[in-house]
Amino acid sequence: VKHQQMYTPTFIVEVLDATTKEQLCFLDKVDPHSTIGDIKSLFYKSYPQWYPARQALRLDTRGKSLRDDEVLQNLPVGTTATMYFKDLGPQLGWTTVFFAEYIGVLLTYLVFFFRVPYIYSHTYALTSGPHPVVKLACVCHTFHYVKRLMETIFVHRFSHGTMPLRTIVKNCAYYWGFSAWLAYYINHPLYTPPCKSSHFNSRLLICEFLLRNLRTEGFRVRRFPTPTKNPFTWLFFFVSCPNYTYEVGAWLSFTVMTQCLPVAIYTLFGFIQMTIWAKVKHRAYIREFKDYPTVRMAIIPLIL
Repeated sequence: VKHQQMYTPTFIVEVLDATTKEQLCFLDKVDPHSTIGDIKSLFYKSYPQWYPARQALRLDTRGKSLRDDEVLQNLPVGTTATMYFKDLGPQLGWTTVFFAEYIGVLLTYLVFFFRVPYIYSHTYALTSGPHPVVKLACVCHTFHYVKRLMETIFVHRFSHGTMPLRTIVKNCAYYWGFSAWLAYYINHPLYTPPCKSSHFNSRLLICEFLLRNLRTEGFRVRRFPTPTKNPFTWLFFFVSCPNYTYEVGAWLSFTVMTQCLPVAIYTLFGFIQMTIWAKVKHRAYIREFKDYPTVRMAIIPLIL
């Protein structure tokens, strides 16, 4: 008896422009186990100006972009698949993104701390030097972002994900602008030192700025993070994103130590944004892991 050989049909992939519906690429005999990333690479051979990171492929013109790791045969399509292409614009890697944000914030703050000419009026030229709290704030701020830069360059491993150039410009404008705003007031020659409790707040700030750099999330891990013997990870008993919790605590301490309104506003905006990110990750953990601890909240233990 002759055994019939198992036959796996190949796919035909047609790529159309999402706006004009014009056919851009026709791929014949595509392996059914090919991923969207593989299809992007094939598309890139025909259009070198659109490298894979610039491409968004969708099954519908207004649908959700397909992930690079999705497999062709698992998609809701027949053996002839029609995909719609959208150009995401110029992209930059995450290392470049974080480096641009951090170096800008760091240098912007230092420009005000050293009172570069033409920033403050010449009428303040004979004022006394920075108050000790101002100096400590600069040390903490500088250490915070130098540590971030070192981690970005030497420690962290990023995926092949990218960010659109226009978004990087917007992010840098936000971070650099806020850095300049709060640095202007903290380092102003007429800055009024905070109350006597600043020494306690200064020590708390240093502790918080050390803790907030705790990296709790592995690279593309398939299991949710759990506490270890390291006491800094014990916050995992209560929240899904302790790194955000520590970050908020650091900026709250910085606000109390400097008693500066722009810092408080920056802390509030940062808390709102980090809460959104934390809740998204928290919901993702709940969906993916059936045994995810119910006692955990997103960012604030037992509350939020």
